[in-house]
Amino acid sequence: MTLNPAPNSFRTGPDERGRFGIFGGRFVAETLMPLILDLEKAYADAKADPSFKADMESYGTHYIGRPSPLYFAERLTEHLRAQGPAGQGAKIFFKREELNHTGSHKVNNVLGQILLARRMGKPRIIAETGAGQHGVATATLCARFGLKCVVYMGAVDVERQAPNVFRMKMLGAEVIPVQSGTRTLKDAMNEALRDWVTNVSDTFYCIGTVAGPHPYPAMVRDFQSVIGIETKQQMLEMEGRLPDSLIACIGGGSNAMGLFHPFLDDRDVEIYGVEAAGHGVQSGLHAASLTGGRPGVLHGNRTYLLMNEDGQIADAHSISAGLDYPGIGPEHAWLHEMGRVTYLSATDAETLEAFKLCSMLEGIIPALEPAHALSKVMELAPTKPADHLMVLNLSGRGDKDIPQVAQIFGQTL
Repeated sequence: MTLNPAPNSFRTGPDERGRFGIFGGRFVAETLMPLILDLEKAYADAKADPSFKADMESYGTHYIGRPSPLYFAERLTEHLRAQGPAGQGAKIFFKREELNHTGSHKVNNVLGQILLARRMGKPRIIAETGAGQHGVATATLCARFGLKCVVYMGAVDVERQAPNVFRMKMLGAEVIPVQSGTRTLKDAMNEALRDWVTNVSDTFYCIGTVAGPHPYPAMVRDFQSVIGIETKQQMLEMEGRLPDSLIACIGGGSNAMGLFHPFLDDRDVEIYGVEAAGHGVQSGLHAASLTGGRPGVLHGNRTYLLMNEDGQIADAHSISAGLDYPGIGPEHAWLHEMGRVTYLSATDAETLEAFKLCSMLEGIIPALEPAHALSKVMELAPTKPADHLMVLNLSGRGDKDIPQVAQIFGQTL
């Protein structure tokens, strides 16, 4: 439901205070404000420097492997068309971010932040990670540029994402299991922020999503917008027009914002974000903060959060470590209230079905995170006309999830 009149552009935020409407901002300790202001100035200077853009493009091409392909999922399209009325069913495309070096979209943002850290003279990099993909991307770029890397990861996620923990250590990173709270992504971010306050002189905090205090939500969005920019160009080349709909999973929401942002002012393009419903929103065991939460402040910004009646942050649950977070990026909260993006949710069970279907029909094993969005593609695509062009952001590959999924399916490796 649209609560406010639509602005002239959905792409102009945030304002000078880092706000998207009432969301965003920077709610941080006094100790961190000088660092935040230094980062804001450094990023503004970098954006105005042609050499920074040239470095982003060069490493993006020769190290990350951009552009990532826009792939027509022919067998999935045929399968879903057979599920609906005759003559209907969207033509489905995957934006294949899982083919990036390190296996997900995370490296797009990490490249930008690591280049920025080098400009600022910060030799020590810290990061939080859930599914481990942001941690792997950070460890990879730190190895490439000879920087010290420390990654905070919830102890539960260390267990369920063991392959990525091994990868980070192989790349030279120190991985610190976080034992506090639910021992997942929220708690990893808490510990990273504590580290940053303690080590202000030499440390750069590389946040992995479009959350945190300003300028992180906008900065991470900008670095990830290469996804949507490429998708526009590729769809025009392949089909001669823009897609009719976009769909992506939402945890903090960086992969989604990267795809969505370049299309926000193309009002005829439908946009869907998919949160993690866990065991079902009504069960209370979920990570769908827009569907089951309300506005509050966490990790330096105001956004939608899962909270109890006393305003304390509630535990989140998702089969996916990357979506197991009790909040969402503030720009997503604003787009939700403005009605520009439709936010849905997918359960663990729906996600596993999509995980299996994509693997068997397309020969692509998706990460559990984008499998959430794929489950909604399975619902939406059969209801659309045959000329409808639908793009799914396949934001990560499922190698990291094989041990966990094998255990769920009762298989031994």
